[in-house]
Order: sequence, then C-alpha cells, then structure tokens
Amino acid sequence: MRDGTAGLADGHGKRNELRGLARCCIGIASALARPLGISVLGLTATCTMSYTEHMTGFGDYIRTARSTHAETDVRFSLRQVAQRIGVEPAYLSKVERGLVAPPSEATIIRLATDLGEDPDVLLALAGKVGSDLQAIILRRPKQFAELIRQLKNAPDHALLKVVREVRDGNW
Repeated sequence: MRDGTAGLADGHGKRNELRGLARCCIGIASALARPLGISVLGLTATCTMSYTEHMTGFGDYIRTARSTHAETDVRFSLRQVAQRIGVEPAYLSKVERGLVAPPSEATIIRLATDLGEDPDVLLALAGKVGSDLQAIILRRPKQFAELIRQLKNAPDHALLKVVREVRDGNW
C-alpha cells in the first residue's frame, strides 16, 4: 500500500492524518532545505512513512500509479494522461523513466489530480514544495526549521498528536 497505513485499525481517519502529516513534513523539509542547496529526497521515505518504500523516485512512482489505473481503465494510457495534463506523451514517458527532471509544480498538481494522488506527496517526490507551503514557511523559517529538527525522531503517534492539536486549535 503506497501510504504505509495498511495495519492501522481505524482505516480512513488515521490514513488521512498520516497523509496530512506526510505533506507537512515533506513540504517543510523541502522548503527549509532548498535555500541551502540541500536535497530532501533521501528524507522523503522516512517522512512519508513508506510512501516510497518500493519506489526509486518520482518517475517510478508516477509510472506505477498510472499503470495500476491503466490495468482496469483504458483512459490511463500514457497518451491519454499526457493529453489531459497538457504535456507530450514522449515527455511524460521520459519523466516516468527518469530521463528528464520532474515537471513544474502546476503540471505535477494536474498529474496528481488526474491519478488521484496527493499533490504534496508528488511534489515532495519531485524534490519540490508547493508555493503555498513555501510562502507559509518563509514567514517563519527559523521556527519551522526548529520544529522539524525537534520532530525528526518522534514516533508516529507523537506526530499524529501534534497534527491533531494544531488542526483542532488546541494550543
């Protein structure tokens, strides 16, 4: 399972919380690392709690997601997906094979929407962070950097608790 939550007892609720946490973790780490010229792709597997366990990168992840859909739905051929997201099929093929860098933020978001994937996770796999998260982090970069450093070794249940408290406004 791509989101690494197969063993959780209450299913969708915790799965959605983990996805939210993964987006937060990856987005913050990427935004903090980018000005320093540091790649967070190595952190991605850890931050996303096994999103990338069996994937070698963005292209593999996209190809697997698209191919999985294509097994049961002809609308997910490489050509049709490329047409829907506004790129050439040859370019999408090169992206899937890792021969070219991942596309722009806007294209990744269109691709995520088309494949039913989380845009923040795909952006992180591409070594990018959404412009909305960049703007948030840039308002308080020191605080977000310290937050990530403090949370890096926290167990999942502690991270989920923090996410719930922030979401619910329990300051």
